[in-house]
Amino acid sequence: MLIEQYLTDDQDPKTAEKVLGKLRDMLTSGEAIVYLAIQKKPAVTLIPDCIAVTNKRLFFCLPGNLGLTTNFVTFTWDDIKEVSFKEEFFGSKFIAVPQRGENVAIDYIPKVQARKLYQFCNEQLEKKKELERNRSFDEKIPSESSDSESDYASYTEIEEDSIPYISPTSRPEAAPEQEDEVTLKLKKLKVLFEKQLITQEEYESKKADILSQL
Repeated sequence: MLIEQYLTDDQDPKTAEKVLGKLRDMLTSGEAIVYLAIQKKPAVTLIPDCIAVTNKRLFFCLPGNLGLTTNFVTFTWDDIKEVSFKEEFFGSKFIAVPQRGENVAIDYIPKVQARKLYQFCNEQLEKKKELERNRSFDEKIPSESSDSESDYASYTEIEEDSIPYISPTSRPEAAPEQEDEVTLKLKKLKVLFEKQLITQEEYESKKADILSQL
């Protein structure tokens, strides 16, 4: 691994070589280191902390046992909620806020390196969000199609239910036959007679006149 590409902002070459050598053995398939920041305190920093950004993870490299060992605090980009940095008199304090658990911070990161860290970390977080949006969109398409089919089925069911059922054995009732004019006149004449509005002789006379029209 060529370390020159990671020494663009005055990173300490010896520390970079040591940390990059350890990180190389920890990288997964398709994982690549994007940036490396190395702590630089006002006094001589013999065993500095480091922060490494890859396209898959964020590494906090914390030396222990006088530099004989290194503790790695590792987060995937899904584990990171956000990152921030605060410029101070000597360097900057870089902070990672995980989705769960306590924040992890390293101070005395050179200001230029802290700004680059912030930039590269946010680029990876944006890529993660874009993948999530694309995944949600892909999952939403079949769901919408299913909803449309369900709506169509419901519409079809309603339309079918609205059609009245006609039994094959049922027949429409025959309309009553209209009475002819002579019959109506005879009925009216009889009503008049029953109400005693005309005499027997008048009834018989009118009845004979009506019947003569047949």
